[in-house]
Amino acid sequence: MTEAKKSLARTLIGKVVSDKRSKTVTVLIERRVKHELYGKIVGKSSKYHAHDESGAYKMGDVIEITESRPISKTKNWVATRLVEKAAVV
Repeated sequence: MTEAKKSLARTLIGKVVSDKRSKTVTVLIERRVKHELYGKIVGKSSKYHAHDESGAYKMGDVIEITESRPISKTKNWVATRLVEKAAVV
């Protein structure tokens, strides 16, 4: 029996904050961590540029991104799946 191999590439889930660039989306990842000295829970955020070949993801969508080889100077993540579509305002 062969087991499904778990991928070593990291995956993150975040919100698309920009889709202005061609084939690229900017994804905001927010996480809550404990402050090293004071122990208070604080929110930290990071922005990643992810490759979106088809241009399927729009601003406000919650998507999953996976680490990949460097695609450009700032882009080494690939948008893999849509988690939640943006609510229409």
